[in-house]
Amino acid sequence: MAATIIPLIAWAVIIVVIVAALRANRRPRGARTSQSGGEDSVRAYALILRDRLDRALYGPVLAGQVWDRLMSCKVGEGLIHEFHRDFCGHGLIRTEEGVKLCDIDDGWHPGAAIAEWRSREEFVAFFAEQSDYSCSGWDETSPIFFTEDEWHRNNQRLTRDKLLRFV
Repeated sequence: MAATIIPLIAWAVIIVVIVAALRANRRPRGARTSQSGGEDSVRAYALILRDRLDRALYGPVLAGQVWDRLMSCKVGEGLIHEFHRDFCGHGLIRTEEGVKLCDIDDGWHPGAAIAEWRSREEFVAFFAEQSDYSCSGWDETSPIFFTEDEWHRNNQRLTRDKLLRFV
């Protein structure tokens, strides 16, 4: 009798599992997080990232080290932290007159100056008062870095880590 019941129970279990699998595949699945929220989801995540940005000032020591390192670069070179196609974020490039902050495109092409500094004192005074938050584009009190363009906010911007790696 056990020889008859055990195979029947095994078949019943197999049928239950198959039916459950078929039903699970027929039910509409919830949209994935990246697809369900669309722009609202992206904006919400951007705010989470914004709130995690370090607001500690870079200070005069780091700012001075960055200037000194930039002055050791050839004219037209400097701090470019991303090397890929299209928009590569902000860079600091040595110029004939000093240093410029600019957008970097296609891994190497510095754009027009967003801001320029002609002396170490000007540069250090400015960057000593910056932070990851102010450089991100979110800080409305930072006219050089602030942007209303959501795509540019916190997109490959200068950070303490990038400055430290550069020096």
